[in-house]
Amino acid sequence: LVDLDPGMTALSQRFPPLAKLNGNALQDTRVKVINDDAMVWVSNNRDLFDVVIIDFPDPNSFALGKLYTKLFYRRLAARLAPGAAVVVQATSPLFARNSYWCIVATMRAAGFVVAPYHTTVPSFGTWGYVLAKLTPFDPPHEVPNVALRFLTGPALAAMFVFPADMAEVPADVNYLDNQALVRYYEREWRRWE
Repeated sequence: LVDLDPGMTALSQRFPPLAKLNGNALQDTRVKVINDDAMVWVSNNRDLFDVVIIDFPDPNSFALGKLYTKLFYRRLAARLAPGAAVVVQATSPLFARNSYWCIVATMRAAGFVVAPYHTTVPSFGTWGYVLAKLTPFDPPHEVPNVALRFLTGPALAAMFVFPADMAEVPADVNYLDNQALVRYYEREWRRWE
């Protein structure tokens, strides 16, 4: 787990309601907490990973927007084992459509094969993600053989289908020195203030 703020990771471990909510995951011996800037860490780390789950804050500033750039994704690609998968939290394709598709376009420009998807998150509404690999793949269409409360095969398949009001739109690639994503994001979310 790479997180910039040691106060947040400490809170998640030591504040009983949060520790209970996360099942004391940060106390698990398999979890290594690293407090560092993800851009710097991914540049300096030499390990290879099979799965990377990215849940950065939304790109509402240039400091955060750098984590959604072609440079970051290229650096991340160099840290992936063969066949590895990445999933990225990518804002709302309904409320911030250009922002969402900018993230998708940027990952493609960095060499990823992507499968955009969305679902409803009770506290956020319609939210988007990007599943990605460095080689072609089919999006999942069958649920894993584990106990599940809500996910079904049809629900999983529907996540990869976008209705007309969330369908792909042309979007600029997000570069470190020209963060189109931050501009899209500011413009789109300002409507909801």
